Amino acid sequence: MATQNFSTNKSDEKKPNVVKITLIAVIVAAAVILVFNCFSVVDEGYIGVKYQFGKIVDSSLSAGLNFHIPFIEEIKPVDIREQIYSVQTNAYTSDTQTVDNLSLKLNYCYDPTQLSDIIRSTGIDNVETKLLVPNVAKISKNEIGKVRAEDLVQSRSEIQDSIYEVLKDTLAPNGIVVTAFAIENLDFDDAFEQSIQAKVIAAQDALKMQNKTVEREEEARQKVIAAQAEADSQKIKAEAEAYAIEVVQEQLAKSPNYIDYLKINNWNGELPQAIGNEINPFIVLDEDNSRTAATVRNQNAPSGSAD
Repeated sequence: MATQNFSTNKSDEKKPNVVKITLIAVIVAAAVILVFNCFSVVDEGYIGVKYQFGKIVDSSLSAGLNFHIPFIEEIKPVDIREQIYSVQTNAYTSDTQTVDNLSLKLNYCYDPTQLSDIIRSTGIDNVETKLLVPNVAKISKNEIGKVRAEDLVQSRSEIQDSIYEVLKDTLAPNGIVVTAFAIENLDFDDAFEQSIQAKVIAAQDALKMQNKTVEREEEARQKVIAAQAEADSQKIKAEAEAYAIEVVQEQLAKSPNYIDYLKINNWNGELPQAIGNEINPFIVLDEDNSRTAATVRNQNAPSGSAD
């Protein structure tokens, strides 16, 4: 009986040790879980918003690891990258032309400095339905309704810029930053589109004819300039010739031998091909035979002529 009592006491001593070990393990596990729950990761392109019992206490947590008190504080990421909102609607121009399949695209992002106001007043998930849906289509229709259909076709970029400016000013107080706006597509009645096309073609043809007229006028002007230049040249040439004749006449009046002087100055140094005054003059064939011809003529001349 004594041995049996000793064994029971030893088993009772081991129970507190097991409980202690289990308790320590639970505490360590809870501490690890608690430590891990103290940090939240915010991805790039997002901003962290810290809530304390549901109240925003910080709306500017940057990307990375951020600390918060477990079970008391919570961090929610908000996408601050550029968002795209698209809508398709109809509109009317100032001349009552219907614009069908009007496709609009708005690029926007949240203003980080007003992020907490957006969450409180609108809610991130409600931005599109509360701010974009009622404003984008309405403002676009109002601006398109101020212009004629033909101007909308020919000056779409200017209308886009006008709508962009109005949307930017309207949504900025609500924390929405408009980065771009585009009218991606618009359709008119087929008859109207054909009339616009015909008008554009007619304008292009008129421009071509105008360019041809200008070209022909320039050609005619150049011909007139060339003819005038030629006339001026002929006039100058005639005046020069008249002056030369006048000078020659004056010189002849002063000296009858002036003609001989001009002959000498204008002689090219070549002898005439026919020599003598007889009925059968001697013909010089070339320069190499000129001396021989002169010698023969001297030999045939009368002896008395040598004097």
